[in-house]
Amino acid sequence: MTLDIKICGLSTPETVETAIARGATHIGFVHFAKSPRHLSVERIAELVRLVDGRAETVIVTVNPDDALVARFAEEARPDWLQLHGRETPERVAEIRANTGLKVMKALPVAEAADLEAIEPYRPVADRILLDSKRPKGSVLPGGNGVSFDWTLLDSLDPELAYMLSGGIDATNVAEAVRIARPSGIDISSGVESAPGVKDVGRLNLFFDALDRLKATA
Repeated sequence: MTLDIKICGLSTPETVETAIARGATHIGFVHFAKSPRHLSVERIAELVRLVDGRAETVIVTVNPDDALVARFAEEARPDWLQLHGRETPERVAEIRANTGLKVMKALPVAEAADLEAIEPYRPVADRILLDSKRPKGSVLPGGNGVSFDWTLLDSLDPELAYMLSGGIDATNVAEAVRIARPSGIDISSGVESAPGVKDVGRLNLFFDALDRLKATA
């Protein structure tokens, strides 16, 4: 079984190293001031250098302007930008063209009608990420620790390569993969001991669950 695994919202060398050692394919860093996982561009650049090509690096951001996008590309130099705001397909294409970076577009899902938003982004995004819609009162576009009804994804084009996010942890990742059949899993709060605090023990539990899943696939 080939499954990309993105650990998002990392902030320390220890957790970055643990994620890479256990097999993460994508290492995510958040630049969004309202998030407990927020890091400065300078700190992200340091951690990207630490990864040093052992996994693909992703900066998660929300509605970035041109100046911020340029800083990401020039100073931090990730492999991907993950756009988690209200970026239009045209804006996604523009960011991709201006930076030369791969772009992942996150789309919120709560009901079947939300999946209609996918198609306009397919020609312009290198990958789609499907995440739960944020709960009422939350200012965070992701990392809220809630999932959506994965059976909604039965209607998706089987050729669509997408990452699944939202409320996934060691206890339900096998179910998520079985029901949704994604090409990748994105996890953040599911490996935290507190908002924004990644936990090495929980990281290991999550990857142990993945190892069991792969052994039975």
